[in-house]
Amino acid sequence: MGSALATLFVGLIVGAVARLLMPGDQKIGWILTCVLGVAGSFLASTAGQAMGWYGPGQAAGWIASVLGALALLFIVGRLMRGQS
Repeated sequence: MGSALATLFVGLIVGAVARLLMPGDQKIGWILTCVLGVAGSFLASTAGQAMGWYGPGQAAGWIASVLGALALLFIVGRLMRGQS
């Protein structure tokens, strides 16, 4: 339970950091940015556990979370660009 809360907290901050690092103009709001940060943090935690980098219930670190959020932000940006 504590790990999920830590991942959620880290994800909120990570979303903002990823958005600042991503070049170009993202046409998404701050709520979706935070959601992508949380999802990126969970993605990094899950992928890291699957690869054996983290133990069961252990959350990903800041750098891995930012990378996960950047990947999701890139994918969502591409998907939204195709709708325009």
